[in-house]
Amino acid sequence: MEVPSWLVIGLVTIAVAAAANLLSKKDIRWFKHLRRPKWLTFEKAIPLIWTIVFICGAWSAYIVWEAEPGTIKTWLLMAFYLLVEIAIVAYTPVMCKARSLKVGTIIGGAGFVLGLILALIVLSISGWAFILLLPYLLWSPIGTFVTWQMAKLNPADT
Repeated sequence: MEVPSWLVIGLVTIAVAAAANLLSKKDIRWFKHLRRPKWLTFEKAIPLIWTIVFICGAWSAYIVWEAEPGTIKTWLLMAFYLLVEIAIVAYTPVMCKARSLKVGTIIGGAGFVLGLILALIVLSISGWAFILLLPYLLWSPIGTFVTWQMAKLNPADT
């Protein structure tokens, strides 16, 4: 029995995303005590935003997989999707373990660049797969900017 590609992609996405929750109470306490910009009024919506980003990314990967299933090109693209997701997921635990908003800003920026490269490659395969990466490409710079602004407000944590 062959496992459907959408299921494999979805399970990998969920498994990798779950790694973002590998935080100690000390890590969470550090992050919660950071000063935030006064204009950051949408912080409670961030988990929903990331859920949408991950769903769209997985759906994009599924479309790309189905375009040419099993080819070396497609496997390499799946590895690239995984790399982008790892960069996304690394942001919180690495920043919190390092206690460094500068590290978070760098990871956020690197993730955006990787996501942009992936989106541009995917555009030649499927317009829909590209469009489904847009939520990440729109949100990532916002999240990175917020982190950069927080670094200014928390100079001891840069």
